[in-house]
Amino acid sequence: MENSAATRRLPDGDSILAAIGFVLLINVVGGLPGLLSSPDSAWFRALEKPAVYPPEIAFPIVWTALFTLMGVALWLVWRADAPARRLALGLFALQMVFNVAWTPTFFALEELFLGLVVIVALWGLVVATIVAFNRVDRRAAGLLVPYLAWITFAAVLNFELWRLNA
Repeated sequence: MENSAATRRLPDGDSILAAIGFVLLINVVGGLPGLLSSPDSAWFRALEKPAVYPPEIAFPIVWTALFTLMGVALWLVWRADAPARRLALGLFALQMVFNVAWTPTFFALEELFLGLVVIVALWGLVVATIVAFNRVDRRAAGLLVPYLAWITFAAVLNFELWRLNA
């Protein structure tokens, strides 16, 4: 297999290591906000929760799975030789900024409505990222669909928390 910077085609062993690296990177970046703020606060425990609020254990399990899928998707796009690759990578980075911003906005600032604004913007950016990824690698776009579904559910939770506690 050719190993040129233009095509980003890596030998098999390096390719697997790169994929693992992308998965680890996205899990670390995605998990960092949880070190600064979390639902384990008196403020959050005191909030009225909607009936569809999942058990707390669901969140780390779901996010680890989603960040893993996102890392693989990012790796697929990063290694592709496609004209739309640069835009797709840029949109991915931008949506990650909003993803990372949501936790401190919601939990540290205790801003339910501002959290809703951030997650609605994140939802739109994830849709745009899926469209951009689809132009580069359909598999990568498909790997982001569960993420979009979870963000949709999280936005509903955020809205309900705001509505119930406003």
